[in-house]
Amino acid sequence: MAKKILIVDDAMFMRKLLSDILTKAGYVIVAEAGNGEEAYLKYKEHKPDLVTMDITMPEVTGIEGLRMITKEFPDAKVLMCSAMGQEGMVIESVKAGAKGFLVKPFIADKVVAEVQKLIGN
Repeated sequence: MAKKILIVDDAMFMRKLLSDILTKAGYVIVAEAGNGEEAYLKYKEHKPDLVTMDITMPEVTGIEGLRMITKEFPDAKVLMCSAMGQEGMVIESVKAGAKGFLVKPFIADKVVAEVQKLIGN
């Protein structure tokens, strides 16, 4: 059975890009969200195998959304995504429960490799 993924990014074109990469690799995109709070609600509804979560989003940031998800679902696998490859962001994300980190712009092979590392095919 195909693994389910929730894509979270405030930019629709980034969600589309990730969706295309992951769908081609055989994953199923069960939902998309535009901020951390939406991500939490969609996670509760769909219980995906993995979440790709942008860090910088309006209203509720990715790190806040990550905390909301991992507080209730400590085994959640969340892969943080950001154009800012800053060490502080990476450290804060890992402390909040992130299982991995992707830097934009996305390279399809790296995205798929990181997802496979966390949830397999």
